[in-house]
Amino acid sequence: MQLKLWGWRPALAQTIGLVLMFSPVAALAVASGTTPQGPTGQSPVARLIKAVNARTRLPAPMVSKTVWNGLDVDGDGASDFVNPTGQAPRLLDAFGYGEFGASRDGGSRQHEGVDYTADADQAVAAPISGFVTKIGYAYGGDDSLRFVEITNPALGYVARAFYVDPDVLVGQAVRLGETIGTVASLQSHYPGITDHVHLEVMKSGERLNAETLIVARTIKVKARTANG
Repeated sequence: MQLKLWGWRPALAQTIGLVLMFSPVAALAVASGTTPQGPTGQSPVARLIKAVNARTRLPAPMVSKTVWNGLDVDGDGASDFVNPTGQAPRLLDAFGYGEFGASRDGGSRQHEGVDYTADADQAVAAPISGFVTKIGYAYGGDDSLRFVEITNPALGYVARAFYVDPDVLVGQAVRLGETIGTVASLQSHYPGITDHVHLEVMKSGERLNAETLIVARTIKVKARTANG
């Protein structure tokens, strides 16, 4: 009997060939098209193939992933800041850059926060722990775009997350990373702009660059496969 194993791994084909050679039961099962079931409900050949595949499976490839580390300013060993969207700062589009200090209004002023890229309706995380001290409007005379202000009296920091539909109330205590609302789309105001959350962080009345408080780091992780 000639067993056709075209396209199979050489090690697998060789192993199965040896089993068939020395196991009349397995050979008879293959020749007749029937495979007796073992206690696991699988035929001996199926169990063999499964075992060989497990031994010869290649490790999952590694890919790069960006994670965001908030600084520990009080020295307690835990981060005190978090990226509100989990995405990178906005790069150049038709409305400029999203980085701190970027030019605005033809150079007449500077950008006072960092725009973190977002998807409309995604959850927004509290960038600091504290109390909600204000829910305001991003633009005067326009109540469609709002911001949430959080104050941490222990650390002395104030954070404002703009373009957020809030799920919190003034006076409410929030923990770092807790959901405070969802991202509002900016397309009706700035068609074509990258949707984002504009984050301003202040201390003693001075605005700080959030990218120095929430630092990007690249790590290697296993790539996802079809089997998870």
